[in-house]
Amino acid sequence: MTGARSARRVLATAVAVAGLTLASPSSLHAQISYQRGQNVAPAYEGWLENEDGSYTMVFGYMNRNWAEELDVPVGEDNFFSPGPSDRGQPTHFRPRRNRFVFMVDVPADFGDQEMVWTLTTKGETERAYGTLHIDQRLDNIVIASETGALGIGASDAETRANSAPVITVEGGTEFRVGVGQPLVLAVRMEDDGLERAVQDWKQREARAAAAAAEREGPPRLTDGQLRPPTRITVQKIVWHHVAWFLYRSDGDGSPTFDPPQVKTWEDTRSGANSPWAPLWRGTPIPEDGVWRTTVTFDEPGTYILRARGDDGALYHDQDVRVVVRPVASDGAGPR
Repeated sequence: MTGARSARRVLATAVAVAGLTLASPSSLHAQISYQRGQNVAPAYEGWLENEDGSYTMVFGYMNRNWAEELDVPVGEDNFFSPGPSDRGQPTHFRPRRNRFVFMVDVPADFGDQEMVWTLTTKGETERAYGTLHIDQRLDNIVIASETGALGIGASDAETRANSAPVITVEGGTEFRVGVGQPLVLAVRMEDDGLERAVQDWKQREARAAAAAAEREGPPRLTDGQLRPPTRITVQKIVWHHVAWFLYRSDGDGSPTFDPPQVKTWEDTRSGANSPWAPLWRGTPIPEDGVWRTTVTFDEPGTYILRARGDDGALYHDQDVRVVVRPVASDGAGPR
């Protein structure tokens, strides 16, 4: 019996080693995380039907880097077909998975055609094919599930009744500033659950303050925070917030936001300022419903900044155009 067991053990080890040896390079490559050096893959998220019978196709992307952000202007490396090559797609690509980034409208008679987004980065060309296949139809429950607010599409009456917030950028949609000159952006959010969220925030802060007053020693994590994730899908902490990010630009500069903005891409690392990160604590909700952010630019150019209002499950985007002037060489300030 001992010899038989030993033989089986040797055989099992050999099979395991063979499995590792025969694993395809692509499958092994998929298990590796990269900080930089990888390409961006466009993604088709699905379609929405509009009241007038037309359709809206929704696209996103996967930047395979955790740190490197890429810029690809609209042109031979970043275009749509058929029709106009510029469909409002991003030219600045943030790290990792970015879902439901932008929309492309198509007519009611689009039928079985394809809307193709072609993107070339790091010498690799990849395409996303938009169709109106029935299995790619989107609704609020699908969107909330895909972004991690729901577990595998589970819902109840309250979540099904949820509607997306509506945000408005105060002061218009176009601004002019100089390099290094601060610009204050104010966003007003209206949402069906915002008032309740403000009250929840106050109660949570009061409980945390009371617990801290009674506790001795350094802060401790709760049982819920120490419990490992129980879902196989991406998990998002549901909380209202507004976040700005760079969407397009024609220059090499980078905007700096104050305060630092909540991540709008799926940063799942502990300690990240991201609703997908373990232990993330939602930012305070302004009582007047207005989120204020100061942005500065280090290089001249034209920048398209996007504000995303997120209720934790659904979202609304608004863009502003900022023309940044260079600083005059005589020290007189921006031109």
